[in-house]
Formats: sequence, structure tokens, C-alpha cells
Amino acid sequence: MSTRIHPAWPGDPGWIGPYRIIGRLGSGGMGTVHAALDSGGHRVAVKVVHPAQAGDEEFRARFTREVALSQRVTGPCLVPLLAADPSATVPWLATPYVPGPTRGEYTAAHGPLSGARLYALAAGTAAALAAVMQPGWCTAM
Repeated sequence: MSTRIHPAWPGDPGWIGPYRIIGRLGSGGMGTVHAALDSGGHRVAVKVVHPAQAGDEEFRARFTREVALSQRVTGPCLVPLLAADPSATVPWLATPYVPGPTRGEYTAAHGPLSGARLYALAAGTAAALAAVMQPGWCTAM
């Protein structure tokens, strides 16, 4: 297993939707991202919003719009949405697990991006933004 998958914490759920939790990938301002397995044994990342935000109706509405937009947007530089439940007591969404270092881990080990790697990141970011900004994208906002 990747070194980025950390052990689950006491109190973490054993399951979120149809996904069995096997550890944690990280936590931030929006919530916690759990490492999980689907019924076929494939790794997925399941983002669960913080319980305090789950009680905020404005946040819940934004999360629901994010899920709706993510269901419609596809592209080679985007991680697809597998499943989501924005109406759950604690809303969540699941995507395939994409292994690799964080940006911070990469730059700590290799220094700032430059040359071909920087251009590849910029091109991938532009392709992802182009997919998101297709005509009609703001209808979910």
C-alpha cells in the first residue's frame, strides 16, 4: 500500500456508502478523505465533509452543486466521480484513488517544477479547466 494511506483513526467509520474504509489520506478545511475499497477490491478516495459543515444548509447546497457538476464533467485530466450522497447525514463523494505524492511532498523531494514537468502540469491544468468551463457549466452553480 502507498505510504500516503495512513491508519484510520478511532471513531472513523468502517463503511461510507458501499465503500469499506481502510485508512486515511488526509484532512482539510472541507473534510476528511478516507482510503477505501469498493466491492471489487479497487482503491477509492472517499471525501466526507466535516460534521459542522454538514449542518450548514448553505454549505450543503454548494456541495450538492459540486456533486452535480462533477457528474457531468469528464476529461483526460480529471478524476471522475464514482458516487456521492450529498443528502446523507454527513455528505460524501467518492473518486478513484490516484496514488502519488502531494505537491508539497514532490517539491520537498525534487525541488520546484521546471521545464517539461512544469509544462505538463500547466497543460493538464488547462485541459481540466477547459472541461469544467464548457458552455453551460454554470447552470449548476
